[in-house]
Amino acid sequence: MTYCVGLKLDRGLVFMSDTRTNAGVDDISTVKKMTCWEVPGDRVIVVLSAGNLATTQAVVSLIDERSKAPADRTPTIMAAPSMFQVATIIGDTLREVIRKQVKETGGKPSTFNGTLIVGGQVGDGDPTLFYIYPEGNFIEAGLDNPFFQSGETKYGRPILVRAYDSAMSFEQAVKLLLVSFDSTIRANAGVDPPIDLMVVDPQSKSVMHQKRFQPHDPYFAQISTGWGDALKRAFTSLPDFSFGTDDCEA
Repeated sequence: MTYCVGLKLDRGLVFMSDTRTNAGVDDISTVKKMTCWEVPGDRVIVVLSAGNLATTQAVVSLIDERSKAPADRTPTIMAAPSMFQVATIIGDTLREVIRKQVKETGGKPSTFNGTLIVGGQVGDGDPTLFYIYPEGNFIEAGLDNPFFQSGETKYGRPILVRAYDSAMSFEQAVKLLLVSFDSTIRANAGVDPPIDLMVVDPQSKSVMHQKRFQPHDPYFAQISTGWGDALKRAFTSLPDFSFGTDDCEA
């Protein structure tokens, strides 16, 4: 299992992903699920992957190999004129990989499913996010869906829905995402640090900040403890339920 989030703000894009992968309780390892390609001043493209590890790694490897010689490769994300075209190319590559694996193994498509969050900026276009499904089709972030999650999404979603504000700073967004990840980690053993962070700046069309939060990172520990304490105080401050005299037992 995994957990990845791409967040669209007024000032840019923020990406975060865990690195836990497991094939059973005794087969746990760390795998990077965030990949970036950039030409500062021209384009920056970030991909977060979730699902079948062999599928998503094959997709990233294909995209990377094809991007190294864009003049000799068509299509390539490094020559695409827009982020929409980038998402189309990556979606086609995901569908290509899944179909190949199904054909070679005779397995079901669902066995090789993977999902991708793709975000970035190309040229003078606006920074944006896309969520790519295993079939290769995708949806784009907008006012009604300013962030995308993949993997184990349900535990970390409530805080995003309640606290997200498109006008928040990058620093506030990182704090928000770490709370979301802490909630997920506490509820699901399939998600765990290290946690990768990447911030994309639309002014320079490049990665502004990049960091890996290790398991015992002091700031992440402070966020985890502080959020737990804040929840307890908030719960205590709520009025207690009162049984009325007219209540009857079922």
